Amino acid sequence: MSTKENKPSSTSSLKQKLMNDEAEISMESPQSSEERKDSALLEHPSYLELQNKLTEAEAKANQYWDRMLRMQAETDNMKRRVERDIENAHKYGLEKFILELLPVIDSLERAIAHPTEEESGEGEGVLEGVKLTLKMLYNALSKFGIEQIDPLSQPFNPELHQAVSTHADPNVQSGTVLSVLQKGYLLNNRLIRPALVVVAKNT
Repeated sequence: MSTKENKPSSTSSLKQKLMNDEAEISMESPQSSEERKDSALLEHPSYLELQNKLTEAEAKANQYWDRMLRMQAETDNMKRRVERDIENAHKYGLEKFILELLPVIDSLERAIAHPTEEESGEGEGVLEGVKLTLKMLYNALSKFGIEQIDPLSQPFNPELHQAVSTHADPNVQSGTVLSVLQKGYLLNNRLIRPALVVVAKNT
């Protein structure tokens, strides 16, 4: 009888032991889970570190963007300069040639303005030929954007005229061009030679 009575007690003690082990496991599990969370947090960068990296990345992106804009602006400026140089080469490429040709035109004009006795007699036909040649030259020059400056009786303009001397003339307003010693010329509205003039000056 004594043996049968001991079985329930041993069974109850075994159950009690299992319950105690489960309680210990259940108490240990939350603790180990918290430890795993803490270790996981320690492996990731902090919020401040991430914010600093983001700020640094934004600063570099802005720097690269500014550099790209500057390079684009420099490229556009260079393109405009090249286009302007090409345009000027087309517009003013004849300047040296015209400057060499102008003394010839000056000589023809003087021949017409002051004919000799021979030219006024038998040489009248030659003089007419010179006038016709000069007219053809004027027409050719105008086709290439060359304009003559003949400011006789016009107000003196220092941007287009060069005063060689002044002359007192009470019948003319001061600052008026009295005579043109040498005509000036424009090439596509740019001055290539100023007109040499005598200007009235009333004292």
